[in-house]
Amino acid sequence: MFKGGMAGMMKKAQEMQDNMQKAQEEIKNMTATGKAAGGAVEITITGEHNATDIKIDDSVMSDKEMLEDLILTAVNDAVKQISNTSSVKMKDATGGMKIPGGMNLPF
Repeated sequence: MFKGGMAGMMKKAQEMQDNMQKAQEEIKNMTATGKAAGGAVEITITGEHNATDIKIDDSVMSDKEMLEDLILTAVNDAVKQISNTSSVKMKDATGGMKIPGGMNLPF
């Protein structure tokens, strides 16, 4: 009885690892666009947090401090989107189990 239970547990662990790897690949390939000032500043980043595009409307170019704040807001918005989506994907992949970062399954 224990043997069958252990085999089942190992199979589930392998499935979870496969799901986590798939989710990590999806996260790596996704993008998010953060916006500030109603879209006057837009910054696109990848799931690996690399910026790939920035758009700045001419209307916000005259005030340097405001532009700096808007860029920060847009970057933080994009990072938050990536983070939220990553959390959902990993939660789905692990069935809600909290797995410490860097932990490889099966044990």
